Amino acid sequence: MFDLILILSLILANGIFSGSETALITSKKVRLEQLAKTGNKSAMLALKLAKHPNQFLSTVQVGITLIGILSGALGGATLSQNLQIILDKITFFAPYSESLSFGIVVGLITYLSLVIGELVPKRLALNYPEKIACTVARPMNFLSTITYPIIHILTFSTEGLLKILGVKPSEDPPITEEEIKVLMEQGTEAGMFEEAEQEMVSRVFKLGDRTVKNVMTPRTSVVWLDLEESLEDCQKEMIKSSYSRFPVGAESLDNCLGILWVKDYLTMALSQAEIDLKSLLQKPLFVTENTKALKVIELFKETGIHLALVTDEYGGIEGLVTVNDLMEAIVGNLPEDDEINEPLVIQRDDGSWLLDGLLSIEELKDVLDLESLPNEEKETYQTLGGLVIHFLERIPQSGQHFEIENLRFEVMDMDGIRVDKVLVSNLSKVTEEK
Repeated sequence: MFDLILILSLILANGIFSGSETALITSKKVRLEQLAKTGNKSAMLALKLAKHPNQFLSTVQVGITLIGILSGALGGATLSQNLQIILDKITFFAPYSESLSFGIVVGLITYLSLVIGELVPKRLALNYPEKIACTVARPMNFLSTITYPIIHILTFSTEGLLKILGVKPSEDPPITEEEIKVLMEQGTEAGMFEEAEQEMVSRVFKLGDRTVKNVMTPRTSVVWLDLEESLEDCQKEMIKSSYSRFPVGAESLDNCLGILWVKDYLTMALSQAEIDLKSLLQKPLFVTENTKALKVIELFKETGIHLALVTDEYGGIEGLVTVNDLMEAIVGNLPEDDEINEPLVIQRDDGSWLLDGLLSIEELKDVLDLESLPNEEKETYQTLGGLVIHFLERIPQSGQHFEIENLRFEVMDMDGIRVDKVLVSNLSKVTEEK
């Protein structure tokens, strides 16, 4: 009976080692760091073991190996012999008592070792990794300390063999962008995050990969004031537009002299002083078209200027970008009052999409659930209209179409030489309707 209790104790000890190893490996370092910041010393120790696991894992493996050897030795030397004595008294089993008793003991120890010594502890550790890691951190650290000479030899031997085999430490980052996206998705499904939060986080990651050219207002849509025109004409342009700031140039936007704030103009106009637009201009901020969008946000914060003119490699003005443009890239389209009735995306009853030609490529991929588009990495186009021109290789006409994967893109309307509306249909549905 004592031998059976001893073996069960060894199996339980094996379970503690196995569960401890699983808990420390699967514990989220972020949660342990949060607990450590609250002053939890066990969490601090668990975090230390998790970040530097070599000595701890060696200790666990030594413990598990010794327990396995002792369990096998005791089982073969004591339990099987005692069971054999019992089987010898049974006439039917007597001829096979030795092999039968050995097989029963081995099977029983294997079963208990798997269930009590491995599966149950590991399942518990997976369910409560941080809690169990904090609980076992102190005793495991103590065992690592007292067995340090043995562990040092094992660690040295392991690392030496890995060097001989040419195995180098992994250079993979501890967490990737895709892993964060998956965690956000799982958190949204579990109700921890709102869908809007997940969408914004996803947009922030996309913004980090985009250039300012992808989010700017193109030059053709930029409203600017010409100093060569009369003050009355400039004032009419300001009244007609709802903008609070205007780029000001001389004959051409490429010759931009500065930015005019409408409030500064109104202040001078209400004071009945003689108005000199040039004296009211503020220094413009210029960024190249290949500047990353996140870098532009940093420039806005550093300079306090929240409007930047985007230039090409020849020094010409490609467009402008504001804080609002960058905000829309994160939270989605924020239409003005006069744009509310003109959405960029309309899904029709048959499942097709009527899309505005100014729809950005990133928004297009989100709407159509596409991972990528042809030649997208070359940045030859930034909008749906640019995609259409890229594929048709000319300024399109209404009715022209092309296909990408299982989607049919048809030009529905043109605004001069600009692609205004595009109908996107699923080819399989179009075939079924025919």
